[in-house]
Amino acid sequence: MDTIASLFSFITWPVSWVIVQFHTLYGAIFGPDTGWAWGLSIVSLVVLIRICLIPLFVKQIKSTRNMQALQPKMKAIQERYKSDKQRQSEEMMKLYKETGTNPLSSCLPILAQSPFFFALYHVLAGIANGKTIGVINQPLLQSAQKAHILGAPLAAKFTDGASKVEALGATLTDVRVVTAIMIVLMSASQFFTQRQLMTKNVDLTVKTPFMQQQKMLMYVFPVMFAVMGINFPVGVLVYWLTTNVWTMGQQMYVINQNPTPGSKAQAHYLERLVKSVSVHGEVRGKRRLAVVQAIVAKGPDRNDNERKFITSLSKQGFAAQADGSVLKSDTAAAEAEGAAPKRQQPKRQTKAQRQAAAQQDDAAAKTSLAKDSGDAADEVSEEKKAEPQDAKPQPEAKPKQGKPTAGQARAKSGQRKGQQRPKHPSKK
Repeated sequence: MDTIASLFSFITWPVSWVIVQFHTLYGAIFGPDTGWAWGLSIVSLVVLIRICLIPLFVKQIKSTRNMQALQPKMKAIQERYKSDKQRQSEEMMKLYKETGTNPLSSCLPILAQSPFFFALYHVLAGIANGKTIGVINQPLLQSAQKAHILGAPLAAKFTDGASKVEALGATLTDVRVVTAIMIVLMSASQFFTQRQLMTKNVDLTVKTPFMQQQKMLMYVFPVMFAVMGINFPVGVLVYWLTTNVWTMGQQMYVINQNPTPGSKAQAHYLERLVKSVSVHGEVRGKRRLAVVQAIVAKGPDRNDNERKFITSLSKQGFAAQADGSVLKSDTAAAEAEGAAPKRQQPKRQTKAQRQAAAQQDDAAAKTSLAKDSGDAADEVSEEKKAEPQDAKPQPEAKPKQGKPTAGQARAKSGQRKGQQRPKHPSKK
């Protein structure tokens, strides 16, 4: 570790200068030789570095999402050019270029803060060995060696022997208890950060090898930190624990405000957005307007969370517009989503009301029946009046039965009807 830290000695002077400036500020409040002054100086160094790395963190988020979106295409390229590795690499690079994706962007924050981490390790190792380094002179060196965090010296390590720890003015038990607790917290925060990313901010509809790799890293990184942590001084453990806590909070904010499409975090975000619209009657905030606008623009390409969001707005009586706003509408939004109007239930009546209604129905039925009977009787009487009294039915005339003709006689005897063909002259 000392050899690696020496490679970043070029940045030791800036890191030591920043720590000294913060120590001057906190020393005036808590005392120059206290662990609060030196510990808060290291924490402030972390905060300053992470603020400077926010643009890289934004690039990391975008790169991670682009890599997740490209996984199906990458898998298709690997299967298509399985036997041609060179062509496979060319197609991958072409895909990265077309989409503007850099696979190394996800590692930028870690790579960018590594020099500061090793420079801080180099400074604390010099304090532990009693060497001045950077802008830390002899008085500051003696002040740093006196500083204790919860009873553990700033430059002590878990693997240090009893004699070295006693030389720093502490006991071996205090050092090992404090360092062990900090190592556990450091590993736990790393595990929780990675787990939060995998369980809440990943599109669960896409199953790719990238997700399997991320799950593996969720368990590998905490073990790595635990193994390396026993060789870190207390000051470096404070630095790394602060970094993990910052990363966890920063990632939590990104997940809540800008979740990955198709993830659980997006479902929770859209549920909160529906509640906000139902309370205020509008979409508040430019970010939320942009989210609704993007969902409306997708049309039939929306995922399940986004379709559920549009349906929930319709049930609340709102229709999402193309500019990201919402319009109050009781029927148009429901019809757009194919929602059937609710069936109105009849009001429950009392027993007396039901009996009165039944009696009225019976009376109306009897009245209608009597009226129909009277109308039928009137029609019959009118028909009888219209008929003449002396009219009698005449018998039907029967046709006169005369003597049958020759053709009719032959037809009755089974011969053919109609005119007969004349006989041949030879047969006469």
